[in-house]
Amino acid sequence: MKEKAKALLKNKQKTVPILSFPSASLMGISVKELISSSENLYMGMKTIKEKCPIGAGLNMMDLSVEAEAFGAKVRFYEKEIPAVEKGIIESVSEAEQITVPKVGAGRTALYIESVRKAKENIKDIPVFAGVIGPYSLAGRLFDMTELMMECYDSPDEVKILLSKASLFLKEYINAFKEAGADGIIMAEPAAGLLSPALNREFSLPFVKEIFDDVNQDDFLICYHNCGNAANDMLTDISTLNADIFHFGNAIDLKKALDTIPSDKIVMGNIDPVMFLRGKPEDIENEVERLHRLYSGYDNFMISTGCDVPPEASWENIEAYFNKVTEIYV
Repeated sequence: MKEKAKALLKNKQKTVPILSFPSASLMGISVKELISSSENLYMGMKTIKEKCPIGAGLNMMDLSVEAEAFGAKVRFYEKEIPAVEKGIIESVSEAEQITVPKVGAGRTALYIESVRKAKENIKDIPVFAGVIGPYSLAGRLFDMTELMMECYDSPDEVKILLSKASLFLKEYINAFKEAGADGIIMAEPAAGLLSPALNREFSLPFVKEIFDDVNQDDFLICYHNCGNAANDMLTDISTLNADIFHFGNAIDLKKALDTIPSDKIVMGNIDPVMFLRGKPEDIENEVERLHRLYSGYDNFMISTGCDVPPEASWENIEAYFNKVTEIYV
């Protein structure tokens, strides 16, 4: 286990939720404003760090950024996370014609610079960069439903698309490394919609290639999957060269903990919707439940199951941190 991973495990009271976009409400700005400048992105990370006893900082988990760099149309919202409205190809047969953009295209430059600023100013905790996974990116460049069908009908063309997505992601992650990032959290939620066989062919090999390319002893790699079907692919997922496996609330954590090697950290998996619609006692009860069930696993850390919604209640978020601190201190 890498030293930075050991440090996280030694301080489980310093939880590492996927908490980024609620910083907008603390700053009194819209989500659109938050993701439109490197200074706002950095200040969002700084604000979360000052407000919450986190074990690591995370820049915005914005899964539209990479697709936008390729030329996809993105819709921006005042109070919601940006979303890809339209991809860049109408048919997977057009994948060969796609030009892989240079890192810095679109808003990628803002996100890289925000991590650079965070590393210059946040010294006592590691800083992670959020990136999308290759299959999830491919779905945004084409069409998520059509992509799944083309895995059967045009597998070679799909793999061309995935290869181009992977090439960009390697370069993007390496740019984050150069900016000083201590690690990445790769979100590959769309792969959690696939069958184990399709995931084995169209997601995992490309994720593995990326992880192997960017892996270093002082750089942490976190794999996130919150898809319902991920329960059936845990054995395959466990072979990835990741240091942390972060799972959504649809995942059976006991099965995950029994499958993932014990020298890897497993994080999860409070339903992020609870932070939006639940009450503080709901959050507290869920933290207690996870601790009761999985505290016997030394490599388990309590976390959110996915990104906390921008309009989540700060009363609920504070209840989460208070309860985690209470049970571990």
